[in-house]
Amino acid sequence: MKLLRETVPDTHVWWRIADPAWTDPLSPAFAQRRGGRWNLPASFPTLYLNEDVVTARLNLRAFIEEWPYEPEDLRDDTGPVLVGCTLPRRQVVCDAHSPAGRQSAGLPNTYPLESNGRPVPHDRCQSVGTRAREAGLRGVRARSARSRDGAGRELAWFPATARSVARRVLTLAYTAWFWA
Repeated sequence: MKLLRETVPDTHVWWRIADPAWTDPLSPAFAQRRGGRWNLPASFPTLYLNEDVVTARLNLRAFIEEWPYEPEDLRDDTGPVLVGCTLPRRQVVCDAHSPAGRQSAGLPNTYPLESNGRPVPHDRCQSVGTRAREAGLRGVRARSARSRDGAGRELAWFPATARSVARRVLTLAYTAWFWA
């Protein structure tokens, strides 16, 4: 089945949770090496973004899951920052968030969960990401994988070339975005 396409708004600010020590928090190279929900390891550059601050809050637990802290224990000097960015104009991506988009991608209507309540496995999502990339799409916009009820939206963005970059527009300290 053909993937459903949509164009993301040109001026939208997307959000990336980042360790303040990272040299380039908007680099898609890390996910290219390690892979992620929508791309296989050693495949193609991918930058994982949150559509809004609420979705970033949902994803914080995944970001710090290997840390010995809870969100309430973090401060500005220990917590992750939130980097706001814009993408190049006219980014056409795979719609994997609407009912029709999930259906065209072959994902269950209950995504990010299977109908039995288990998480949809990464390999199933990675095949959607690969199909989207091969179709010339610039990413996959999906329901947040961290929300059982489908709240929140995420974007796995695939830059067209090495010159196609996300541009930082704002950086928020931990207490300015998590507790606000």
